[in-house]
Amino acid sequence: MPQIAITLAQGRTPDQIRDLMHEVHAAVLRTVNTRPEYIRVVVHEVPRTHWATGDVTLTEMDAAGTPVPTAHEEQS
Repeated sequence: MPQIAITLAQGRTPDQIRDLMHEVHAAVLRTVNTRPEYIRVVVHEVPRTHWATGDVTLTEMDAAGTPVPTAHEEQS
């Protein structure tokens, strides 16, 4: 029974989160030999004040107009 946990900073619309859950479910269904009703997708939303990158919260980055680094940029 696959369970996928996704953690996002708050700020997406309910439609965006629903679309994300749908796409993740579809990807798991395509790639894992399981039944659709066994796939669990859980989205955890974190307040932007509770998420920091480089000791700067996302709220502080928003206020300063600083773009939030992507995972690809953080790996470089």
